[in-house]
Amino acid sequence: MLVVDGSFGEGGGQILRTAIGLAAALGKPVKVVNIRAKRKNPGLQPQHLTAVRALAEITSAKVEGASVGSMELVFEPRRPKGGSYIFDVGTAGSVTLVLQALIPVLPYLDRDAVIELRGGTDVPWSPPVDYMRFIFIPMARRFGLNMNLELIRRGHYPRGGGIIRIYVKPSRKLRAIEVVERGELKRIGGRSHCVKLPKHVAERQANSAKEVLERLRAPLHIELEFYDPKSDPHLGPGSGIVLYAEFSNSIIGADALGEKGKPAEVVGREAAQKLLQEMESGAAIDSHMGDMIVALACLAEGVTKYTTSKVTLHTETVLKIAEEITGCNYKILARESNYLIEVRGISYNTT
Repeated sequence: MLVVDGSFGEGGGQILRTAIGLAAALGKPVKVVNIRAKRKNPGLQPQHLTAVRALAEITSAKVEGASVGSMELVFEPRRPKGGSYIFDVGTAGSVTLVLQALIPVLPYLDRDAVIELRGGTDVPWSPPVDYMRFIFIPMARRFGLNMNLELIRRGHYPRGGGIIRIYVKPSRKLRAIEVVERGELKRIGGRSHCVKLPKHVAERQANSAKEVLERLRAPLHIELEFYDPKSDPHLGPGSGIVLYAEFSNSIIGADALGEKGKPAEVVGREAAQKLLQEMESGAAIDSHMGDMIVALACLAEGVTKYTTSKVTLHTETVLKIAEEITGCNYKILARESNYLIEVRGISYNTT
């Protein structure tokens, strides 16, 4: 059985998510030790446990060590099955990080699936749901992942209560993509939201972002999302903004979350400045996407090539763990203002 050291590199939850997600896709048993060893609260936390249980249910896996605080996990998956599933992280644990763990297995389900995830949709230290909807999923579809995401209700820290629904049609195989040059800037888009707060919070976030981004001289539209206080279904309160630059060959994203005591104008400017920083590198995709597509690239047929604004310890860790699990090969090449990553996939398919 392959043993993965959870203290390697950045030593966080991404090692566990990457390892068990790819193991589930390939039907390969794996043991993860020293789970989240470099964190203040090491071991499995509820959000990680939800990912483990979700993958275990989808693959009828035999699991040992699936409890809060556990530092070791044995995961022995079988063939992934489609169908209807509901997984609840509880509180405001991130549903998008649970989804990240599920991504590698979704193309290889034996039939269509509807997967409901409950918890936090817009919470710190994780991709907001709008990043997944508007930026990640369009990129994942280029690999052949046939997936849609429906937002039912948002959930913010600390109360959570968010619900998303994932619809998957298995493709049985994935293809490599090339996103080295981003092409011509087509437009700037985004969504600014607030729940259990006055609508001017969403408006001010959007307006301050627009002030920063107008210099790009591109079509610019930021959608607003707010709710009538009498019928707002959220537990809230909370707010956030996701922005993206759409090019002819790629899409780059950035985001910021509202928090108590942080003016809405600061939230909007923060997201806009992050987007400009990503764009200034000349890379075709942002640094978060650079991590998130690794699993798909490793499983795909052919060589995936993409440029990203920076290669963090997080990125290097994900690449190394993916190589260990799948046997894919990768190269990182430093360029003048960004990095070129090449991943030779293993052409895995269940057709």
